[in-house]
Amino acid sequence: MGAQLRVYKRRIKTVTATKKITKAMEMISASRIVKAQRQVAASSPYADELTRAVAAVATGSNTNHPLTTEAENPTRAAVLLVTSDRGLAGGYSSNAIKAADRLTERLRAEGKEVVHYIIGRKGVAYYGFRERPIAGSWTGFTDKPVYADAKSVADPLIDQVLKDTADGGVDELHIVFTEFVSMLTQAPVERRLLPLSLDDATGGEARKEGEILPLYDFEPSAEGVLDALLPRYVESRIFNALLQGAASEHAARRRAMKSATDNAEELIKTLTRLANQARQAEITQEISEIVGGSSALADASAGSD
Repeated sequence: MGAQLRVYKRRIKTVTATKKITKAMEMISASRIVKAQRQVAASSPYADELTRAVAAVATGSNTNHPLTTEAENPTRAAVLLVTSDRGLAGGYSSNAIKAADRLTERLRAEGKEVVHYIIGRKGVAYYGFRERPIAGSWTGFTDKPVYADAKSVADPLIDQVLKDTADGGVDELHIVFTEFVSMLTQAPVERRLLPLSLDDATGGEARKEGEILPLYDFEPSAEGVLDALLPRYVESRIFNALLQGAASEHAARRRAMKSATDNAEELIKTLTRLANQARQAEITQEISEIVGGSSALADASAGSD
């Protein structure tokens, strides 16, 4: 076997092994998408109804709650960025990071200091490599989040909103995550979680459809109801964002791994064709050498006669 043919066969073997890995990762992601979609569908009604209830309480009472009251001159804003813990998911994390950068630029243009909180190792690594300050980070659960993970993220963020800016608190809380639209489409979005307003909570849907929010009687007080509901609202929204991100991550990884598998198959075909050509060239050379040797012997025998 010639040296060129050995090189081709070795590359075919390497690409074939890579193809097996990417195919396995594609199948794993495809199986996890279904569960992630179900979790998103199961969590969305609770988050939506809780948001409606909080919006109704906030607008139906004259309570000035710290989590629903706009600051007169907001100076600090917190941005929670949701990325992935693992790579090989195409542009999933990079698209979310770009959306967070755009939001940061807009908030700074409004004269606000921006404090970053990161979920996922990819986001932490991105900010760490560029030496950007991070006020808090969480890792290890982006592909399989549970409600306890959302609560562990929400609690310190709510404390920051309740704290005075002079003591290191923030006036606003924004979140950037990837929304799962379909198997082929995942779009990074940014939402303001706090202070809560009716438009932020419902996206303007209630007003566009002429929907009237229900009226409530409060016991013992509207402040007590908001104290209980608002933390649940933030937790449910963060949990829904984590589930949306997990579904988007699996879909992006499946698409990336399918593309890698298809590319590996094309590369194997190309290398196989080149290997066959190299083998044919070797055979042709061997035949030429045999014919040339036979001719030389025949000429030598004829000369001796």
